Amino acid sequence: MSKELIDILDENGVKTGEVTTREEIHKKGLWHRSIVVAIVNEKNEVLLQQRSFDKEKNAGMWDISVAGHISNGQDALSAAAREINEEVSVSLGYNVDIKSFRYMFSYRVQKKFSEDFIENQFYDFFILRKEGLAIENIKMQESEVQAIKFVDINELIKMQEENNIVERKPVYDELINYLHRY
Repeated sequence: MSKELIDILDENGVKTGEVTTREEIHKKGLWHRSIVVAIVNEKNEVLLQQRSFDKEKNAGMWDISVAGHISNGQDALSAAAREINEEVSVSLGYNVDIKSFRYMFSYRVQKKFSEDFIENQFYDFFILRKEGLAIENIKMQESEVQAIKFVDINELIKMQEENNIVERKPVYDELINYLHRY
């Protein structure tokens, strides 16, 4: 299996023209870009995933529907669609179309998890509204995801307050505002 290659960015989010592996990006704390997507059903519930216990960061924690790196040469929308189709493929006989995403905003995170895992990352946040989603119709990528569930706005707020969810305060604040409008 080939290693995922990722574009290196400067501290302003501009591509430097250099590319390296995901492992090197985090080992050296190089700037790069990722996506986060909240999948929302017709009941205004958000799909959450419990991260695999084997993950190098936030193992076993609940997290946003989908998160992942943007690969070399890829744009954020294509990465969002790829990650959904890889991590949480919906077994309804279709692939997610990039036209279905609503871009919300971008933000930066700088955090040192360990000597060998430094996150200097720009995140692009999207919301994907999808009707007809049911847990039994969603197939998880078992190497990445332990479990999935839908939560309403009140449970999402409670999970944040109790630190039962990966820290993504800007994302959850915007998502809660978005859910209040529907």
